[in-house]
Parts: sequence; structure tokens; C-alpha cells
Amino acid sequence: MTFRSFATAALAACLTLPGVASAQTYPSKPVRMVSPYGPGGSNDISARIIAEGLGKKYGQQFVVENKPGAATRVANEMVAGAQPGGYTLLYAAAPFAINEAAGIKGHYDIRKNFIAIGPRVVAPLFLIVNAASPIRNLADFVSFAREKKDGVTFAGTGVGAAPHLASELLANAAGFKLLNVQYRGDATAYTELLAGRVDATLTAITSALPFIKAGRLRVIAIASEQRSPIYPEAPTFSELGYPTVIGYGWFGLLAPAGTPPAVVQQLNRDVNAVLADPGNKERLVNLGLQPESGSSEAFADFIGGEVAKWSAVIKRAGIVLE
Repeated sequence: MTFRSFATAALAACLTLPGVASAQTYPSKPVRMVSPYGPGGSNDISARIIAEGLGKKYGQQFVVENKPGAATRVANEMVAGAQPGGYTLLYAAAPFAINEAAGIKGHYDIRKNFIAIGPRVVAPLFLIVNAASPIRNLADFVSFAREKKDGVTFAGTGVGAAPHLASELLANAAGFKLLNVQYRGDATAYTELLAGRVDATLTAITSALPFIKAGRLRVIAIASEQRSPIYPEAPTFSELGYPTVIGYGWFGLLAPAGTPPAVVQQLNRDVNAVLADPGNKERLVNLGLQPESGSSEAFADFIGGEVAKWSAVIKRAGIVLE
């Protein structure tokens, strides 16, 4: 069964349970939002924006609790085993689906132990090159990459991370060999790109913006379905003839399976409202993030699609994750 099927079945089952909490009584005490990363990153900061908005609406504390480790599995396991009353939530990230796609088994089952709340917040990935290179557009880049028989070098931020997998999607679609070079974070990757030690990167843009504005880095394309308000000048790969090259980091709320349907729908509605606030939108865009509205069912479908897509990429590229 798909993630959506299990999520829908679990919600339906909850409707038959006596005494489940209703949206009218939720929340009656503080709520924990578990972040799978440490303080200060985009997951943590965006979680705090959501927590602040919900706290103001409900008059209850939404406390962000950082539980990094094991490619988000530490946080995932904590929430999978929590009581399903809506008082422990997971602010999940892309590895939630990637780990499943890679066949990594934790002490939880994403299909059986979680209910999707959503909506999603995405971190678009941009193909960027050194502005001193002769590459001015995607056609130039593909020609350049195909000529490098030993492989074109991409600065990455971790084997199996969303930037790495999106790079593999592009390499397969465009027919060139990829060498993924790993660094500790986007800032280091851009330092290496500026120094000419790698050919390109396909990752979040925030750390690169000062160098783009200064004319030292050049944006070629974005790996999203649509252009981004973060950098609207960048065309999508789809516009440029590569419609399958879609990949990004993402975050979104999940709850333990068995959480009352009324609570799931209430949280989905109110998180959508928090993310639609113009001030919050601006704060997120400044972090390199895009809030995208949607239902809990749409978020469940999205996660299922991510698992299927990355499973195929990981198998084709022979990527081994632990």
C-alpha cells in the first residue's frame, strides 16, 4: 500500500474510536514539535515560525524540540512511538522519504506509524556554475558535461541527500557522467565552486545569493515544477526540455498514527493559514524556502511519490545509504 493509502485508512479507523479528541478541545496543553536537525538551520527556523503562529492562534505553547541524528531517524523514531493525541508532532524532512526509498529500516514504518498533516515547505534546488566559465545556459552546460568523459563534478552536501539525488536525475536525463563531491554544507560547496575546484552545484541558493548579485556565480535552472519567488529569473528544467528533473528539500508536519482526524484537519488548516501570512512568507523566502499550501491528503500523496521517485534513482545510480 502507498503512504496515502495507509494514512487514509488510519484516519478512517480513528473515526470509529470512542472518546477521541475533537478539534474543539485541541490543544488543551503544550504541544511538542520535533525537529530532526539541530538549532539554527532552515528546518529548525521554519518549525519555529510555524510554532509561533500556532501558539498565538491557540494560546498554547508549541515547543520545538531538536533531535538530530541518523539522517533524521532519531526524531522519526521518537514521534512514531509517541501517544497519538496531537501533542507530539514531527516536522519531517526529505530524508523521511529518502531513507525509505533506500531501504533503510528504522524502528518504525512510515506507512503504518505516521499520519500526514502537511502542508509542505520546500527548499528549491538551483543549478549554479562559476560565472567565469563559458557556460551561460543549460544547453551550454549539457554540452560541457557530455564532453567530460571522466565526469562533471558537482559539489554536494551528502551522499543520498536531495541535492545529490536531483543531480543524478539531471545526469540521467541529459546523458552525462556525474562525479558527486561531498562537502559540509552549502557554504563550503559554493566556496569550492568559486575557487574552480568543481564544475557546478545543484543545491539551495541562499548561501550563493551574495555571489550571484556580485556576478561571481551564475544560475542556470531550478529543479522545481514552477519558477521560484526566491530567484524568479531561473527557468525550470521542464521549460528547458527536461521535465523529469524535479527535486528539492522539503519539510512538513506529521503525527503518530491514530491521531484524531479532526485534529489532523484542524492543524492542516491552521498551518496553511500560518504559512500564508505575508510576513511569514517573507521570512521563509529569505531562508530560501517556499511555503506551498495543500491538504493532508495531498501531502501524503507527495511523500508516497517521493519514495517511488528516489527509489528508482537510487537503484539506477547504485547509491548505497546506511
